[in-house]
Amino acid sequence: MGKWPMTAALTADALTKDYRSPIKEPGLLGGIRGLFDRRYKDTRAVDAVSFSIEEGELVGFLGANGAGKTTTLKMLAGLLTPTSGTARALGHVPWRREAAFQRRLSLVMGQRTQLWWELPAYETFRLNKDIYGLSEAQFRASLDELVDMLDLGAHLSIPVKKLSLGERMRAELAAALLHRPSLLLLDEPTIGLDVIMQKKVREFVRGYNKRTGAAILLTSHNMTDVVELCRRVIVIERGRLLYDGALDALVARYADHKILRARFSGPFDAKKLAALGTVVSVEDGRAALQVPRARVAASAAALLRDFPVADLDVEEVDIDDIVRRLFGGA
Repeated sequence: MGKWPMTAALTADALTKDYRSPIKEPGLLGGIRGLFDRRYKDTRAVDAVSFSIEEGELVGFLGANGAGKTTTLKMLAGLLTPTSGTARALGHVPWRREAAFQRRLSLVMGQRTQLWWELPAYETFRLNKDIYGLSEAQFRASLDELVDMLDLGAHLSIPVKKLSLGERMRAELAAALLHRPSLLLLDEPTIGLDVIMQKKVREFVRGYNKRTGAAILLTSHNMTDVVELCRRVIVIERGRLLYDGALDALVARYADHKILRARFSGPFDAKKLAALGTVVSVEDGRAALQVPRARVAASAAALLRDFPVADLDVEEVDIDDIVRRLFGGA
């Protein structure tokens, strides 16, 4: 059993999860044989993952699709029981689902909802008040703060099914934070949101972390989420931990460039783009360049000066690309 700091809010020690599924044999004969002599295949989704997160830390949890991130979060939230290994969250074993633990935890999944679809979000908030045993004064104080910070005042009485995705995501955050959890697990909280709403959600998460000192574990495929919020990241691939350390060190080694995407308002000499960076693509009046971080400002200025640029975006490297490069060097 690993030894962790006394201030650790969350620990995982050799956490492992296997799934067993039946093997379907082809043909009618195979189907009949399966009724009497069924064979199974074991798939390891999470493989001996260990890490610790201290109180007040905001940590990025990265990996490509299928890497095991969501399975790990579900074990840490107590929704799944591991095949082996153990974890402690806020002093509790998560899958025992003790009420004292559940009152201090929240899991927000960008592709899942806890809101009642046909009812206004306010009705879910009232239900959560009773579930978490909040007094009327606690409920009002917390709700007023969240409604103000998330700009939800005009949406409380509207059925959830009529809210936009951005409005619903803000309501999801309010429902998850109404009881002011000390541990927040965020699984793709900005997925599907426009750029402006992504920024608002990031600002809210950062503010909540600073105000409450809650420990936050964040998964995202949006590298901007991670760069703006996290100083430390944990990377897993195929269920195994690849990296646990400073984001700056990871970026310096595996994401030492950014992507400039330009849309042009008129004809341009595509050959001259090569002087500004590595040309990734040129088509339909658009171009993408891979530029070393130290040269981004200079290359962007040159694009705006020497080319008929109508629009210019600077993007972080895709997280999947970082993981591929990290995994290839592991």
